[in-house]
Amino acid sequence: MSNARLPSFRFLIGFEAAARLGNYSRAAEELCISQSAVSHQIAQLEQQLGQPLFRRKGRGVELTVAGRLLLDSVGKSLDQIRHGLSRIETYMDDSLVTIVCPAPVASGWLQPRLDGLLQRHPQLCPIVSTDETARYIDELDVDIAITREPLRQTDVLQVPLLADELVAVRAPGLHTGAGLLCLEEDLTSDRTGPFIRQHLGRQRKTAIYDDARLLLDAALRGRGCAVVSRLLADEALGTGRLQLVEGIPPFALGRLWMSRIKGEPRMALVREVFDYLVEQAVPLAKA
Repeated sequence: MSNARLPSFRFLIGFEAAARLGNYSRAAEELCISQSAVSHQIAQLEQQLGQPLFRRKGRGVELTVAGRLLLDSVGKSLDQIRHGLSRIETYMDDSLVTIVCPAPVASGWLQPRLDGLLQRHPQLCPIVSTDETARYIDELDVDIAITREPLRQTDVLQVPLLADELVAVRAPGLHTGAGLLCLEEDLTSDRTGPFIRQHLGRQRKTAIYDDARLLLDAALRGRGCAVVSRLLADEALGTGRLQLVEGIPPFALGRLWMSRIKGEPRMALVREVFDYLVEQAVPLAKA
């Protein structure tokens, strides 16, 4: 078959339906055609392949060895086609804008600002992803990316968005000797570890986390003084649910960058979301 012409796509769809449902009548009903049409399609396919694909079993059919081999390939191919069509359908929805950013930024900084964004653009449906591996702006999977380093991509518009820093925070009324909460990666890092040990090294370690959002939750519950990203704690600090620990300076973590496709994006809403986030970041970027 390597040099033979491919079977009709219509024949393959009929075959897949009959194989999946185990019955020509049900396949015909699903495909909105007659049973004789399904039988004809499969007969033509069997003739082209030179192999029987089904054998009768009661009132239905079951696959032969050749049929099982064909179904394995055809089923996977049709699944890929359906997935591609679904992605196109999603892509053509002009209310969807996909934003990728680190989880602490999404939780602490972006999420509180979505209310204002949705008030300005009520038709918007943001897709917020914290998958930091999805950094390539392709206008299909990613419209806007917020990253800790500039993207190595030439066809994007990139702007420095936010300055982040580690800060020590506590719940109101909690005394400063209540214990230390921190991320394992911050405590063991050659960069941030000395800062934590210098300023909070005498504190008893209350809990160590590998998820920044769990760390923030523990701080909000008053379990100790936490060393967190200011961006993660931004809303809690703004509402007074957390306070900065006096006498402990912030530790600069650097800037975050925001990117979108250069020139006109696939729809105006992407540019408007991008511009809104730039506006929201101005006070923090200057801080």
